Amino acid sequence: MTRLYNVLFLCTGNSARSILAEAILSREGLGKFRAFSAGSQPKGEVHPCTTDVLRNLNYDVSKFRSKSWEEFSGPDAPVLDFVFTVCDNAANEVCRIWPGQPMTAHWGVPDPAAVEGSSAVQHAAFFDTYRMLLNRIGIFVNLPFEGLDRLNLRSRLEKIGKTRDADTPIA
Repeated sequence: MTRLYNVLFLCTGNSARSILAEAILSREGLGKFRAFSAGSQPKGEVHPCTTDVLRNLNYDVSKFRSKSWEEFSGPDAPVLDFVFTVCDNAANEVCRIWPGQPMTAHWGVPDPAAVEGSSAVQHAAFFDTYRMLLNRIGIFVNLPFEGLDRLNLRSRLEKIGKTRDADTPIA
C-alpha cells in the first residue's frame, strides 16, 4: 500500500490561493496525498472567483470552506507531512508548531483577490494563479519521495517555490 501524505496549504484569508492549491492537490495527488487548506485570519467564505474557476475546471466545490489553521493544531487534527505557505503574509507570520514536524516551504504566488478591474480581468488573475499552483503541485506530486533524504527533499521543495512558469526547470 502506498503511503498517504497529508499536506496543508496556508494563506492568510483561506479564500483563494490556499483553496485553489487544496483543490489541485486533491485531484493531482489522488491516492498519494490528502490536501487541506487553512488561514491564519480566515475570511469565513471562499472568494466567488475561486469557486467560479474551480467549477469551470470541473471541480466539486461543495467541500471547500474558509477555515482557521487552529483546526489543524488540536488532538484530532491529521498529522501533517508537509505545510506550504502560498502567500507572503502567511510566510512572514509566526507559525505554530505543527504535530508530526512536517516539512515546510514557501510557495508564494500573487494574490488574485487583490486584482481590481472587470470581472474578466479578475477571473484571468485567478486562472493565472491556478496555473502557477498547478505547475508547482505537478512537480511536487512527481518527486521521487522514496529516493530523497530529508535534506534533498527540503531543497527540492524550496526550488518548487521559486518556480514561476511551466517553462522554469527544477533541478
